[in-house]
Amino acid sequence: MTEKVWRIGTRGSLLALTQSGHVRDAIIAAGYQAELVVVKTAGDGTTNPVEEIGVGVFTTALREQLAAGNVDIAVHSFKDLPTAPDERFTLAAVPSREDPRDAVVARDGLVLGELPPGSKVATSAPRRIAQLKALGLGLEIVPIRGNLDTRIGKVTSGEVDAVIVARAGLSRIGRTEVITESLEPVQMLPAPAQGALAVECRSTDTDIIEALSALDDAGTRAAVIAERTLLSVLEAGCTAPVGALAEIVESLDDDGHVIDELSLRGCAAAPDGSDVIRASIVGPVEKAAELGAALARELLDQGAGQLMWSVSS
Repeated sequence: MTEKVWRIGTRGSLLALTQSGHVRDAIIAAGYQAELVVVKTAGDGTTNPVEEIGVGVFTTALREQLAAGNVDIAVHSFKDLPTAPDERFTLAAVPSREDPRDAVVARDGLVLGELPPGSKVATSAPRRIAQLKALGLGLEIVPIRGNLDTRIGKVTSGEVDAVIVARAGLSRIGRTEVITESLEPVQMLPAPAQGALAVECRSTDTDIIEALSALDDAGTRAAVIAERTLLSVLEAGCTAPVGALAEIVESLDDDGHVIDELSLRGCAAAPDGSDVIRASIVGPVEKAAELGAALARELLDQGAGQLMWSVSS
């Protein structure tokens, strides 16, 4: 075992520590030494909505420490990363993805469709807000901020009737028992790369890049590349009302042989939920980026660009 101890930068929340801990354990299992280093960000300790503080504050702080040499590896929630590449860093691994769906945590064990009109449902994500409103259930959408326990507590205290969160986060911290419904993609498409982790290191650290490659899941990487390429071509940030989900599916080739293909679904919504444009595409797994770009262009041809900013602009 090498004597070098690799320092893994992470935020200090329970979810971030759990996610980064999984990566640390995998690195140790591969025969290396690693430890977690908590990095404070400008978003810690504030209850302001992510849209106000900027989702980038979380990833920027980790990247600054990585660039400065204070940590050797950074673990991000992939959906929080900017879509534009940064040549200083290499995406060394995309581990196997958790369930990417959104989850409902509601009072009395209710599912979304059982909540009476006027029920207070908490979420601050424009994507979730738009798709919730598009369902036409007459729900009152209220903003929320804080860690998962804080959000769940809003339901148990009776302050709200339900919250919508990423199922992956609840799964990682062992709280899936509070989920009253996992929303299928036909109801609500998740955020691009939701449920996936991004493990970065400096582009010059070839030994770390090589070691981290063992943590990479090719299917997950292809899926998130397709989803995030769609987001990038739409020129929509990670807080835009855009949903996307790519999955590996089995198909038959011209000779009747079973092959793996990548199925990508995407949507762009008006912020007020008055309209949602949906499209899908299937193609070769190795052409993930091309599939994402093609689907984005199809959405743009249907008016997605104007729709996404039709109320806020």
